[in-house]
Amino acid sequence: MTKAALRRAALAARRALPEAEVIRRSHLLTEQFFRHLLVADWHWLHVFLPIPHQHEPDMWPLIRALWAQHPYLQLAVPVVQPDGQTLRHFHLTPNTQLAVNRWGIPEPVDATEVFPLQLDAVLVPLLAFDESGHRVGYGKGFYDRFLMECRPEAVRIGVSLDPPVPRIADAWSGDVRLHACLTPEKVWWF
Repeated sequence: MTKAALRRAALAARRALPEAEVIRRSHLLTEQFFRHLLVADWHWLHVFLPIPHQHEPDMWPLIRALWAQHPYLQLAVPVVQPDGQTLRHFHLTPNTQLAVNRWGIPEPVDATEVFPLQLDAVLVPLLAFDESGHRVGYGKGFYDRFLMECRPEAVRIGVSLDPPVPRIADAWSGDVRLHACLTPEKVWWF
């Protein structure tokens, strides 16, 4: 399937998921994360805060577990800029004040900026991914631009409520591929 077809199908499938199923799969994602990823090697992890009405994976159980079990690990989250095309990134702590933006995304208020070159790993939101590590997002290119600003060795980890498709037909060499993808059943490595 093409990216556009996968995007439509994935959005429809995700919106059809009952909220309880999104919560169940999100908890399984957290279990897989701690079972398979070397968190102790990182100083900065970039996470995304979910858009609830899009039925995105709920990252809050993972975030709270990281704060409790790995207090040395610093978290950063994205903030969409006024141009509607770029992201800046800010430190997320248990005390960070959040405000919901026009797209329904919680964003930090008055937090310290974190730069892409500081990041050791990035959890990447997506709608679909394939068995080669290509991904389909919402189609705005936010994460492609952002990931190109990160160090090459920063680990790019997709987060998906569903398993991969075999192949994204129109993936191309300019796409920033994932190193891994976290799913409720397992971690896929590429």
